[in-house]
Amino acid sequence: MRIYRDFQFEAAHYLPTAPPGNPNSRIHGHSFRARVIIDGEPDPSTGVVFHFDDLSAAIEDSRDALDHRLLNEVEGLATPTLERIAIWLWSRLANKVPGLTQIEIHRDTCHEGCIYKGPRAGSHRAAE
Repeated sequence: MRIYRDFQFEAAHYLPTAPPGNPNSRIHGHSFRARVIIDGEPDPSTGVVFHFDDLSAAIEDSRDALDHRLLNEVEGLATPTLERIAIWLWSRLANKVPGLTQIEIHRDTCHEGCIYKGPRAGSHRAAE
């Protein structure tokens, strides 16, 4: 069984790897939507996989670190692509959320997003 919690954040960023003159090389903002997905079985006594209040609490400090920020200044996000934001969020939640199985980051106005299912076995790749 899968459960999820969505949250939104507004943030600015620029992509230092974008070619000169490309609009992405300049500071610009987006409305982001993130989805945190957990796999598990409902606890026989509580009936829940993971309590949504506990999930919201686990997410809150990460949301606060992203919301209304220049993402390039957030530690670990010097190049804040959707992919790196997903990896960053995973690394912040993996030890707090048992059964974490997937992170999705969406820029709905751009009709694009990223789905991250955690590090591959044997991979030690960092967010940067």
